[in-house]
Amino acid sequence: MAIKRNPGTALDLKHVENIAVNRSALERRAKSLAGRRSVKKQWQAAWLLKAITLIDLTTLAGDDSVGRVRRLCAKAKMPVRPDVLTALGAQNLNIKPGAVCVYHTFVKTAVEALEGSGIPVAAVSTGFPSGLSPLHLRLAEIKASVKAGAKEIDIVIERHLVLSENWNGLYKLVAKARDACGDAHLKVILGTGELGTLNNVARASMVSMMAGADFIKTSTGKEGVNATLPVSLAMVRMIRAYQEMTGYKIGYKPAGGIGDAKTALQYLVLMKEELGNDWLEPELFRIGASSLLTDIERQLEHCATGRYAARAHQPMV
Repeated sequence: MAIKRNPGTALDLKHVENIAVNRSALERRAKSLAGRRSVKKQWQAAWLLKAITLIDLTTLAGDDSVGRVRRLCAKAKMPVRPDVLTALGAQNLNIKPGAVCVYHTFVKTAVEALEGSGIPVAAVSTGFPSGLSPLHLRLAEIKASVKAGAKEIDIVIERHLVLSENWNGLYKLVAKARDACGDAHLKVILGTGELGTLNNVARASMVSMMAGADFIKTSTGKEGVNATLPVSLAMVRMIRAYQEMTGYKIGYKPAGGIGDAKTALQYLVLMKEELGNDWLEPELFRIGASSLLTDIERQLEHCATGRYAARAHQPMV
């Protein structure tokens, strides 16, 4: 699916400051999504296979190594055992994750390991996860990751810019990061668990899109609170508002805390109902996860055989 890239717009402070979130209504809507009965049998298998194609398969641990990244890339190239895919009639669907996400240090390793697979490499950048290193170093890191072969860059904003309502500062930061990315797509991590209010989340989302973000993303995965359905609703409704305002479609990436198939399906339902089928494709929706694939594999094996496999039968790395 070809998506016309968001060029950004001028910062409209009046529009940003007028954004207000009805928290109680948002939480009621989120609760209704979480409480729905999940799909079953072959329909569940189809949705779970779709979910795999939306995962940014991620390793961002302090003890990451070349070996671990290579193993993760091998898993990305074969995310589900061939016998399970055959049993589900999905052996010809070319199921693969949306990207592999690593630290800058391991971009070259991942690019080499994924050569020929068509799976892009995403790099976390700009002083991840705090976003507080000197700006010139953050921008240099983006350029270095792109030069090493990263096709997507996940940057983290300075949360204090949101907490102090310094929208000009946030806009300039994201715009500079977008410029440093060149042709690589820019995902802007808001760190929503540290922004205090849903109003802050919504306004930061809008400013980031105005500054040229290709995706907006909830979390680094390192905060105390990461992706939640209410926060996601606030963000995707800003995506809808931005599209209505400019005509450009912006991607969404929840990250952190999505570790089981049931939760992943809730997010797919949210995207389908709030934004439509275009946001069920990797060009516009990703799930940042490190352990989610293991549970999806177990559920798919159950769909195929009627039995759950031990997690050790579907190791990640």
